[in-house]
Amino acid sequence: MSPTYSPTVRLRRLARELRKMREKSGLSPEEAAARLGWSRSKVSRIETGRTRASSTDVASACDLYGAGSSVRAGLVQLAKEVRQRGWWTAYADVFTGSYIGLEDEAALICQWEVQLVPGLLQTEDYARTVITAGRLASCDVEDVHRRVMARMARRTLLNRPDAPELHAVLDEGVIRRPIGGSELMRDQLTALLIAARRPNVTIRVLPYRVGAHAGLEGAFTVLSFAEEVDPDVAYVEGTAGDVYVESSDQVDRYKMAFVRIRDAALSPEASMKLIAEAKEQLSYD
Repeated sequence: MSPTYSPTVRLRRLARELRKMREKSGLSPEEAAARLGWSRSKVSRIETGRTRASSTDVASACDLYGAGSSVRAGLVQLAKEVRQRGWWTAYADVFTGSYIGLEDEAALICQWEVQLVPGLLQTEDYARTVITAGRLASCDVEDVHRRVMARMARRTLLNRPDAPELHAVLDEGVIRRPIGGSELMRDQLTALLIAARRPNVTIRVLPYRVGAHAGLEGAFTVLSFAEEVDPDVAYVEGTAGDVYVESSDQVDRYKMAFVRIRDAALSPEASMKLIAEAKEQLSYD
């Protein structure tokens, strides 16, 4: 599962640094484009991360913006790293957004789930069941299998030497809903109990009795990175499309909401007890 860095994260960083340098130089996008011999849209695409700038383009921009030699060398190297292929590109037909690339380099993943077990903690059978149920068109067995394999590949993130910390808070309904039947759900709950033993995984359950809480608007994930230059990102998955929140003020709102949800949830120990009880009850259904 290499490389050890994410081209997606590097792309965000490169785009942000080039934009900051242009603004510091006092050049408008139009002026920079004219001086570089680029189109206005090329400047925009590079500064928003929609286009991977070549090392030559980055060097030219650095020269125009008056970057020092060390900054120039660092950004040119960053441009080379951006063009590397992450492991997930083998599943480009499955992972169509940039989330997996961001998740792959996150140092901390804070996840609030209201319906399903988080993808990083799903068993193969559980994943197959929810993926099949979510297909709106006729079920293509090969397509479902490929999506399941992609999810299992993604799950190995938690086993890496540089694995991120995962803090997951699950609504009690997640552990009570018998996805795939009692036996399959028992296996999934067992997997949660095992995963929670990992030093980098913390699982909490928000019990029904809490009532109104800060997570009523739906599930979300906040990704934080080891490098301070890479700002946190909030992610909301939806049927009509995924939303990436990068504004620091808005990300802070999600982070505060997660803290409130986490504080309202059971402790990790009490959560494991509740999951074990839910598993035991399934044995009698």
